[in-house]
Amino acid sequence: MIPYGRQDITQADVDAVLAVLNSDFLTQGPMVPRFEQKVAAHVGARHALAVNSATSALHIACLALGLGQGDWLWTTPITFVASANCGLYCGAQVDFVDIDPRTYNLCPQSLAAKLEIAEREGRLPKVLVAVHLCGQPCDMAAIHSLARRYGFRIIEDASHAIGGKYRGEYIGNGRYSDITVFSFHPVKIITTAEGGMTLTNDEELAHRMNLLRSHGITRDAAHMTHEPDGPWYYQQIDLGFNYRMTELQAALGISQMDRLDDYVARRHQLARRYDEVLADLPVITPWQHPDNYSGLHLYVIRLQLEKISKTHREVFETLRAQDIGVNLHYIPLHTQPYYQEMGFKVGDFPEAERYYREAISLPLFPAFTAAQQELVVEALKNSL
Repeated sequence: MIPYGRQDITQADVDAVLAVLNSDFLTQGPMVPRFEQKVAAHVGARHALAVNSATSALHIACLALGLGQGDWLWTTPITFVASANCGLYCGAQVDFVDIDPRTYNLCPQSLAAKLEIAEREGRLPKVLVAVHLCGQPCDMAAIHSLARRYGFRIIEDASHAIGGKYRGEYIGNGRYSDITVFSFHPVKIITTAEGGMTLTNDEELAHRMNLLRSHGITRDAAHMTHEPDGPWYYQQIDLGFNYRMTELQAALGISQMDRLDDYVARRHQLARRYDEVLADLPVITPWQHPDNYSGLHLYVIRLQLEKISKTHREVFETLRAQDIGVNLHYIPLHTQPYYQEMGFKVGDFPEAERYYREAISLPLFPAFTAAQQELVVEALKNSL
């Protein structure tokens, strides 16, 4: 089966991990800070903190921003569950903003309308998680302008978007947000096997997230409540977690970063080919904003169901039967049983639901060959 996504591991990656296995440190050594510095320098952020998953990164980002009981976190319904669950971990309530039908990202116009109502009702969000779906950045300038007006904080969930650009600048530089989160899961643009990272330009937020990823413990006397008893001394000054990244993961990440721009360029090359060969089929191909540069983690088509005689499910299953590992990103969160128990229901976010009824993620990854892509296209034609 041709998968929808797959990691690309080279001999250089293997050598980097083996070097760590033969070194003195498997965890809490020099590789993690080196990886953090490399990513921060690449995207133009002041601080980067590597953790064991993007979910952990979202959690500590919310905590660092003070999200808690009585607060609201808003995000898009078309995302992985972690983008919303991070708010629940903090004891906050969660709500959603419907998507833009062209970008599939959170719609700034819908956000503005919802904020106006929320202000009257006294339930404005404390944190907004803006998800760059498929790697295409949200309209961050518009969202940032609304944040300044209504006083909420912004987390960019850029799990799909490392290597992408918004208005000519790398996603992650923090110009329009408080914190950015990257994912390094194997199907993402670069991988550390599992892993994630938070980036910020705020020194206090960086300090707090650094504490939270490692049990809330500090060895820095400047942050202790009293003088240390000796060189062995540490203090727990917050309730944190064991969210640290290992040296093995960081070494792999450092090696993968050397190919980041090449990986994204290859994804664009493959996407352009899809755009060309699918142009005459009854599908909608991904729209790309001319001022931005998507990380292109995913290539999502939407079926024009009124023009074909098969259902969405029939097309999907026919592709799978031809060994094409298509997927669907994502099931709208407000339709999940856990969230419906909170009062959400089908019909709450119609654009997200319409997207779900039509969307299919086609295979896209750096090692995807021209021959494999032709097989996918032929299988799609047969399925339609």
